Amino acid sequence: MACASRIAPALRRIRCANSTFQRVSLVRPAPQIAQRRWQTTQEATTSASQEANHEDDLPAGAPSAKTIKFTSESYPELKRDSKFAEITKEHVTFFKDLLGSDSAVIDGLTKDAGEDIEPFNSDWMRKYRGHTKLVVKPGSTEEVSKVLKYCNDNMLAVVPQGGNTGLVGGSVPVFDEIVINLSRMNNIRSFDEVSGVLVADAGVILEVADNYLAEKSHIFPLDLGAKGSCQIGGNVATNAGGLRLLRYGSMHGNILGIEAVLPDGTIVDDLSKLRKNNTGYDIKQLFIGGEGTIGIITAISILCPQRSPAMNVAYFGLESFEKVQQAFREAKNQLSEILSAFELMDGRTQKLLHKANGKKLPLEGDHPFYCLIETSGSNTEHDSAKLEAFLEYVMGEEIVSDGVLAQDQTQMLNLWSCREGIPEVLGHWGGVYKYDLSIPISELYSLVEEMRERLTSAGLVGDSDKHPVVDVVGYGHMGDSNLHLNIPTRRFDKEVEKAIEPFVYEWVAKRNGSISAEHGLGIAKKAFIGYSRSDTMIKLMKQIKNLYDPNGIMNPYKYI
Repeated sequence: MACASRIAPALRRIRCANSTFQRVSLVRPAPQIAQRRWQTTQEATTSASQEANHEDDLPAGAPSAKTIKFTSESYPELKRDSKFAEITKEHVTFFKDLLGSDSAVIDGLTKDAGEDIEPFNSDWMRKYRGHTKLVVKPGSTEEVSKVLKYCNDNMLAVVPQGGNTGLVGGSVPVFDEIVINLSRMNNIRSFDEVSGVLVADAGVILEVADNYLAEKSHIFPLDLGAKGSCQIGGNVATNAGGLRLLRYGSMHGNILGIEAVLPDGTIVDDLSKLRKNNTGYDIKQLFIGGEGTIGIITAISILCPQRSPAMNVAYFGLESFEKVQQAFREAKNQLSEILSAFELMDGRTQKLLHKANGKKLPLEGDHPFYCLIETSGSNTEHDSAKLEAFLEYVMGEEIVSDGVLAQDQTQMLNLWSCREGIPEVLGHWGGVYKYDLSIPISELYSLVEEMRERLTSAGLVGDSDKHPVVDVVGYGHMGDSNLHLNIPTRRFDKEVEKAIEPFVYEWVAKRNGSISAEHGLGIAKKAFIGYSRSDTMIKLMKQIKNLYDPNGIMNPYKYI
């Protein structure tokens, strides 16, 4: 058994007989890859969130946004509901008169506005594309109310849209639904530094909210890779999870109040700032994760924790998934209140990260699994002592084989890039089938192994171009039992898709897992909700939908 000494205060370094926590090199972080993707001409038809390669690497003749296949063509079983009216010049005139500013209405009906309207018609993955001819941008809750009432009275279908960073097609139209974009509703209304309650419009960018809170020594209890463009209203509407859920919990627990507008124009005034309010049904919970199917969230009040001044990030190599589980158990036990993230990456993701962009990895040698741990607290000395004891224990018990501990902010970002950079590089070879799943933690990685064996046995995985699949990898939020099963491919292939689905959903259903841990349902997973919800639950959801949106104008063709 290895023997560990104390961490030297100057270097915060642990030495063992056979392994050392090395000081991370000051490596310049790899440049951020923009969230613009292109879709290969050979479209995938699975429910997976597919990402294609980066646009800067487009080969000659690769499709532009205008040649992305329409969602209505990718899902031919969907037909436009004839009960919805078609947009007329009179409708456009009403919205222009109501909203006043020319910038508040993008009119593709009476004039050519193709380039202006395209970003609202398609998603960032370049997978979903609608036919809308009208985008409206209300600037207040009252304007949202008037827009929705008019649409409801005239049977005009609508799609609420925030930053449009979703992964399941929930924020773009399928046919000619009117896009109601909330980007103009971007004011922070109030913040109480004593209670930590923030009240803000739904269109506030997540990063803007977090930067605002940072100036007041607080933090937004959600962190996402898309934080520079996603909006907090959309985060709530999709019940986004992200990297901080282990520490701060889900939106369902942090949201104290909501202001929303129902399809008939009714303003739901439930913008409570109270942590305790035991007076009747908690209606706001229906809007959290409701994906804009019963109304539009226009503002939120949310509990924001104090920002931790003392932070540490460590990156470990481990020899088995059993060791990963042991490390997680010990992290919860020994780090407890300061543990803010525990992320899992298999060794294959790290190899692909290095292969795709040449990124220098923190550890020498290969390990089957890697973990990233973040701690955040208020007392540097106290946190360092707890972390030192934890590191000594996991090294001494040979739970962890090797690891590094960041010495400064630059190194923290460099270690985090080993986790956050994964989704960006897996599309390097052409495309990715992506599955966002909740699975009992003891079997979290078993699906990856079984899927890899399944596709390999079928002759679909290999190093040459004749094999469509590059590899089968897994990473995700160990602390939330949330696996991101990713299958990077050289091309989308029908045989691959048949081998994946419905096997992946049947596997998850047998273990009482969830087919969508944090990405939502949208259009991609609507047909598969039965793998995670009973007939009774689906019936109750449909009753709620019909109660609040009897005309069905809110985000049709999706969710349930």
